[in-house]
This record gives sequence, C-alpha cells and structure tokens, in this order.
Amino acid sequence: PLQVKPCSELSFPVKIYFCVTILSLLSVIGLTIETLVQQTEEDFTISLIQLVGVVFCVYYVTRGILQENRQELIVFVLSILLVMFRSIVNFTVLSAEQKPKLLARFILILLVGSFDVICAIILIQSQSMMAFRVGGALESLQSQYFMLNLCFSMLTFDLQAQLCLCVLLISLHGITLLHNIISATGVLWACLKVTISIIAILKELKPLVWIFLSQNVPEVVYLIYLLYT
Repeated sequence: PLQVKPCSELSFPVKIYFCVTILSLLSVIGLTIETLVQQTEEDFTISLIQLVGVVFCVYYVTRGILQENRQELIVFVLSILLVMFRSIVNFTVLSAEQKPKLLARFILILLVGSFDVICAIILIQSQSMMAFRVGGALESLQSQYFMLNLCFSMLTFDLQAQLCLCVLLISLHGITLLHNIISATGVLWACLKVTISIIAILKELKPLVWIFLSQNVPEVVYLIYLLYT
C-alpha cells in the first residue's frame, strides 16, 4: 500500500516549505475566486480552469512531499510555472492606471511562485527512500511500489484533465443544452471512474479493471464526435 511519511520525519526546512507552499496556494485560490466575478466570459473560463489546477496543486505538493512522489512534484512545478506565466501575461496587458494597483500582488505571485518552484526542484533531485521503506531491499518489490505510485498519479492527472475539459466544453459558444448536460455528467463520470480504478488497484480486482477500461470508451467516442462536428 501507499504509505505517507509522518510529519515528524520531515526535516525543518521541508516543513517550512510545505507550510509556505500550502498557504501560498490557498492565497492563489482566494485571489482566483475573487477575480472570477470580475472577468469576461472567456477570461472566466481560463480562471476557472486555473482554479481547478491550483486545487490539484495542493494535492500534488502534499502527496509529493509526504509520499516522496517525484512525478507529482514535477507536475506541481509545471502548474506553478503556468500560473506565473498567466500572471505575467495579465499584468502586461493592463492599462497604465491599473498596473500600480496590482503591482504588489504581481510581484508577490512571482516571488512566492519562484520559491515554490526552486524548492520543489531541489526535492525532486533529492534521494527518495520511500520505495525502500515499503519494498525493502528487493528491487522487484520496489518496482511494484513505483508502478502503484505511478498508477495513482496517472489517475489524478486524468481526473484533472477531464474536469478542465468539461469546464472548457460547457463554456464554448454554440454548444447545445444536450452537450452541456453531457459535459456536466462527465464530471460525475470522471469521479466514478477514478473511484472504481482506485478500488481495482488497492483490492487487485480484475473485473473492476475491465470496467475501468470500458468507461474510457464513451469518452473517446464523444471526443471524436466533437472533433468531427
């Protein structure tokens, strides 16, 4: 099973980084929610997708640190870089009167984002001992633990991608009510699929694996339909 490192085992610098990162992400979530009501429809969609991404960042950095999961720390770094890039783009298109009002927020996002990225890269390059703790000295057991970890990470990435896609589809112009209903249902479908896959992995139930695979078929068919209509 996937094990979580106790907070007592974290070094003091890692504890500080973890707390600062969580607080900074919560601040970004608050700022994103605040600006959602002040933007146009197109910007609203982008901000909502960003909100989904930042919420997942909280999960990525928590799991990346407490379970020494490198791939999720990598995704966390990429997500923070995207947030910083969007902040830079938004600041550059502001009028000369608006820039002084948002300059402090802009600088704070860049400083905190840079801090999060640099520290996360250091953690990614550090030696991970979690696989050894769980699997012992046997390389086969360590490999199984790594694959289990990778499966959980891929499920998380898939869930985030599906939620962002549903938000994007719902916001598109010209989409019918039927498509909106299908997209909204897709959110529940994605959560159900992830739940089934997690149970299948933890309980090693092959029938649930086949159910999980079959659940991907309607998604692929619907995407193909959207691309050709």
